[in-house]
Amino acid sequence: MKYTEKISNKLNELLTKNYDAEAGYKLASENVKNNTLKEYFNARAKERYDFGHQLKNEIKVYGETPEKGTSFAGDAHRVWMNVKSTLSNDSEESILEETIRGEKKAIEEYNSILDEPNLPPTTESILNVQRDHIKSALEEVKAFEIMA
Repeated sequence: MKYTEKISNKLNELLTKNYDAEAGYKLASENVKNNTLKEYFNARAKERYDFGHQLKNEIKVYGETPEKGTSFAGDAHRVWMNVKSTLSNDSEESILEETIRGEKKAIEEYNSILDEPNLPPTTESILNVQRDHIKSALEEVKAFEIMA
């Protein structure tokens, strides 16, 4: 497998996870009553949408085809979040906990790709910026959890 294909495959995995996160944030927004949380989740969904476009463009630079759509695991997780929030008295707290878990996982996934040797500078820059935004989002959602 060519190096560019290997990196494109990893970027495609990350792209799919960003699709999953975008859909998850949209679902979270629909399942909270607090307007500040709704705005926060909508902003994160838009951010992940933008991340997806950046990743798609980078994949195309490698001459590969970007993935389209969410993953089965992400779809299943959203169903679980929806059921959990419907049945739970503390649905906002549950959603915040799931968000924190998801953002921690996303940071790990970004770091995994950033650990790749010989990563092109443009790709490294895009991934660093996106990961740092996710780190900031994680700190924000932790603050919401403390207030909940």
